[in-house]
Amino acid sequence: MQRFIALLILVIPGFLAGFGIKLMRDIFFKILHDPFPSLGIQFLAGLIFLILGVGFIAGFVLYRDRKNNKVAPRFQKK
Repeated sequence: MQRFIALLILVIPGFLAGFGIKLMRDIFFKILHDPFPSLGIQFLAGLIFLILGVGFIAGFVLYRDRKNNKVAPRFQKK
């Protein structure tokens, strides 16, 4: 059950990052989605979604690896 919950915790930011990539890709084809007033704002929102999603996943993996002592010495908590 714990692994399933951990998977759900990682899937949601993964979808968020994927949606961010989709928003950024759509500006190259000039596809403007409804809640955004301009293509520039849509690109910024996509970039923010991508950074937040990837950052959350990276932080989760780093936290888990620190807990299991599987990181390099420079990433160990001081």
